[in-house]
Amino acid sequence: MKKAGILNRNLSGALAELGHGHGVLVCDAGMPIPDGPRVVDLAFRAGVPSFAEVLDGLLAELVVEGATAAEEVRTANPAATALLESRFPDLAYVPHERLKEWSAGARLIVRTGEARPYANVLLRCGVFF
Repeated sequence: MKKAGILNRNLSGALAELGHGHGVLVCDAGMPIPDGPRVVDLAFRAGVPSFAEVLDGLLAELVVEGATAAEEVRTANPAATALLESRFPDLAYVPHERLKEWSAGARLIVRTGEARPYANVLLRCGVFF
């Protein structure tokens, strides 16, 4: 059994399959999940696991070259805005409807138990070299 890192076998395997430029949507429990991308649903109950916990766990495992969030997060969820801007200084914003459209092109969707609005971010994978 793994001693450290991500223990969820579905998530660990999905992360290992990602390559440069692939998209990963980390989303709250209310984000509509499109057909197509691989989905790892970590939601256990409202708030568990939190968006911050999942995002930080993923950032420990991934190289991220860009991130995009819904512009609505800035007014509807100041805590998520602060979290995202602290992790991604060059965070891009698009309307929530566009983020939902782009999520259909993600390679992986990781659903958290977050129950606050607009706690969603689309990550673009980079390379470690």
